[in-house]
Amino acid sequence: MNGPGHIGSLDGLRGLAAAIVLVSHITLIFPEFGPLPYFDIGTEAVGIFFALSGFLMAYLYGGRSVTRESVGDFLVSRFARIYPVYLAAVCLVGFLSLVAKLGYPQPIAGPLDFVLHVMLLGKSGVFWSVPPEIQFYVAFPVIWLFLRDPRRHQVIGFALMGVVAVVSLLDFPGPGILLHAKLPYFLFGVVAGRLHAALSDRPPKAAIGVMAVILLVVFFGYKHMVTVSGEPFWGLPTAFASALIVALVAREHPLTARVLSSAPLRFLGVTSFSLYLLHVPVMFLTRQTFAALLPLPMLAVLTLVTSLLAAWVSYNVIEAPGRRRVGEVWRASRFRRALLRRPIALMDRRDAGRGLDAGGATFRG
Repeated sequence: MNGPGHIGSLDGLRGLAAAIVLVSHITLIFPEFGPLPYFDIGTEAVGIFFALSGFLMAYLYGGRSVTRESVGDFLVSRFARIYPVYLAAVCLVGFLSLVAKLGYPQPIAGPLDFVLHVMLLGKSGVFWSVPPEIQFYVAFPVIWLFLRDPRRHQVIGFALMGVVAVVSLLDFPGPGILLHAKLPYFLFGVVAGRLHAALSDRPPKAAIGVMAVILLVVFFGYKHMVTVSGEPFWGLPTAFASALIVALVAREHPLTARVLSSAPLRFLGVTSFSLYLLHVPVMFLTRQTFAALLPLPMLAVLTLVTSLLAAWVSYNVIEAPGRRRVGEVWRASRFRRALLRRPIALMDRRDAGRGLDAGGATFRG
């Protein structure tokens, strides 16, 4: 899975963000602990996830030709990456929500809400962040056209900047599950991804590592450095900071790479999506099962351990096999063969036969 364009430190950054979300939900399962200072940074981690997605899509695909085949492969690979394990997590939460006496803290509220979640329009718990991710993937081929030939498709570039300007002036209106409310995070990530592609043959300077460490500390600790009110996170400043962190970490200076490329964080990075989707129901079930057997601190630690174990099992049993199976079905499908038989060049006929990796194997974006 580690191709020539693989960036190990981004595995670790994704793993770090997933671990932060996991720990930030301790008080959701154990309200007895009360508010825990310095643990309320799960939202910041989600901002990193969004910027990472923009970065990776631009870095991995932005320089490739845009054809019917490549776009079809891209969309199917993104769907295969997300949907099988997402659907499994929705079904698990839906089942827990049916048993009212359990008191699951982030329920899916009835059959209609369940259908909305299955259709990628739900917002229970962490599921709210999946719809804008999927919407970004659907929109990315248009962005891809601009990246491939900015002069020819300059209208797309100006339109994207216009959307960001309008939504920021209107204070990011509308439901958070719609793409426009989170678009700056993805787009700043896209800019960072193309910048990295341009600089990837140059060794990082020492200042890159220092800036990455400082920005990580400030990004996850600013709430405790200054006084903030209301919902302070979502906005242009944090979108820019999220993407800049991804860009700096991607340069893989030894100061950050020694930690973020370490085996534990890369393991978390590989299993991060399963961990992100499943940790709340798994922690909840663990507490329900062992509450009478262990003191509270030991029980809290056990919920973290079982979440990691469940993520590993989910990755190996659902996520990776599901991605492979969907890719196999797509590659063998008549519809894909029909795309290949038709005139497919949207931009560059010379590269029409190249296509894309069905699974986006260079990096699990």
